[in-house]
Amino acid sequence: MTAVHETHSISTVPTSSPRRRLRPRIALIGSKAAYVYVAPFFILFAVFGLYPLIYTGWVSLHDVSLLNINKMTWVGFKNYTSLWHNHFFLNALGNTITIGIISAVPQLLAALGIAHLLNYRMRGSLMFRIAMLMPYATSVVATTLIFSQLFARDTGFINWFLGLFGVSPINWNNGPKYLSQLAVSTMVMWRWTGYNALIYLAGMQAIPYELYEAAAIDGANRWQQFMKITIPSLRPTILFTVVVSTIGSMQLFAEPYLFSNNTNGGGSGQYQTLTLFLYQQGWQYNHLGYAAAVAWTMLAIIVVLVLINAGLTNLRARKG
Repeated sequence: MTAVHETHSISTVPTSSPRRRLRPRIALIGSKAAYVYVAPFFILFAVFGLYPLIYTGWVSLHDVSLLNINKMTWVGFKNYTSLWHNHFFLNALGNTITIGIISAVPQLLAALGIAHLLNYRMRGSLMFRIAMLMPYATSVVATTLIFSQLFARDTGFINWFLGLFGVSPINWNNGPKYLSQLAVSTMVMWRWTGYNALIYLAGMQAIPYELYEAAAIDGANRWQQFMKITIPSLRPTILFTVVVSTIGSMQLFAEPYLFSNNTNGGGSGQYQTLTLFLYQQGWQYNHLGYAAAVAWTMLAIIVVLVLINAGLTNLRARKG
């Protein structure tokens, strides 16, 4: 009996013990494999994103010419302090802010309204959604060329239409500051409204339909449902579009550059943005250190604006 018992004891030793010991090792290898999978992204980001950013910051602390970038003279924060005494920089900063407001606010409101309409069941909704993306898919060069023809002083459609109401021809390209900025903002709105509308539409379709049914039973009309259900539910999406639009406004370059055919942004800098000013300083005047200081100042302004947007949105969310 003892021999039988010993035999039975030996046979009951788990034959899968080696497998159990291997499981933690396999899990450990699996967890480390995840780092290997994501490593290429971070390596590329470090080479093409982080290093240029740090190097630009280093260049901004020097007086260096684009014609001889190996010869640097340490100036500390002189490039940064002189920016705030430069009339052209302050003008470009003001233009960037006003063009950003004129283009982003109507653009996002229009996108919200279009998305609300597309959210209803209607015939040909797919065709309308595709049409919304067409301006975004169109080349910015083609868009600016067409709008330049529309805003032409003597032969443009806009002045012809305004002339029907007795308005004298407007020089949109080199005329009054805010009218020129309105022309540039129109190009930006045309290109990005449909894109933002589709983002809002995706957010609206994630809202449970039962909420609207319950509101309808309680007697809420369409407008009340939009204000009380749709807008609060879309708050994270709205914050995202506001942040992206803010960053895009600070980096606006192609439209004003192609509209004026130079980096001056109009005859008297009516719509010279910060990126045009940066390009002018670095690649036309060869002041590479000064241009690098402009780039880092733009980054700081974007971070501050994004934090303000996030703070206001969170404050609004707490108040309900």
